[in-house]
Amino acid sequence: MAVNEFALHCTVARHGTVALDVNIAKSVGFSALELSATKLHKYFDAGYSREDLKGLLGGLSVPGLGYLRDIERTGALHAQLMEEAQQLFSMAVAAGAKGVQVLTGPIDVQAVIDHHDRRPSSKYAGLLGLELEEQKRITARNLRALADLAAQFNLTLYLEALAWTPLTGVTNQIQLIDRVDRPNVKMVIDFWHCYASGDTPDTVARMDKHYLYGVHVCDSLTFDGGIPNEDILRDVPTGEGVLDLKAWIQAVKATGYQGWWSCELFCLKQHQADSFEVARNHFKLLNELVNG
Repeated sequence: MAVNEFALHCTVARHGTVALDVNIAKSVGFSALELSATKLHKYFDAGYSREDLKGLLGGLSVPGLGYLRDIERTGALHAQLMEEAQQLFSMAVAAGAKGVQVLTGPIDVQAVIDHHDRRPSSKYAGLLGLELEEQKRITARNLRALADLAAQFNLTLYLEALAWTPLTGVTNQIQLIDRVDRPNVKMVIDFWHCYASGDTPDTVARMDKHYLYGVHVCDSLTFDGGIPNEDILRDVPTGEGVLDLKAWIQAVKATGYQGWWSCELFCLKQHQADSFEVARNHFKLLNELVNG
């Protein structure tokens, strides 16, 4: 992987297609693309083949494919988790992806809000209510099984603990990775999830770089505490929020990390704008912040 490789994130043209993502990436100058499993499913369901995809990508690097959700699933849902993983890993290989993103749950923040407010919920609640140590034990067991399966596909799993979930934060994720004890389990540093979980650039700067697989450069509106809702807090163009992006990027670089950087986007207004222009601005921003 190239040093400071810039990857277009699939959320830039959130409502577009794989073909559009590829076209944007190549037109703007990105050398890599972080793919969406949802878009890729639709691509293959429409009748396109692996060879078609290979031709479409045309040499673009694919550091990652997102995502496998709620990795702590147990009971009958555990079999579903492993089946989804098998399908996702096969898809990643078809795309030439080097890694697959895995997320702690529950992915729906409403489940966490309902649990906090002690009211019944129809949402998947994951391990909410269990002691944190027990949650870590179960999640590590599942992640170890996923890592062993991913190794059969020569894939790295990159963990992202969502900010509203119990295992949020850099420390919890490092502990989880240590428990799993598999060389193909890393983590992605997402500036918003770090900020919303209470981590700072100093937290990141103190990390051992061997934990890092990739970086999501993103922004936020002011978070005043409570349960973070990304639909609200991330509805801002990258570079126009409250995060000191230069400080966060310098913190990552202080670890000695060399790899890919991607601008994940949740800004509703920009999702309806010219995605080529949005991507062009992201590329310029990344270049100024990372290489400047």
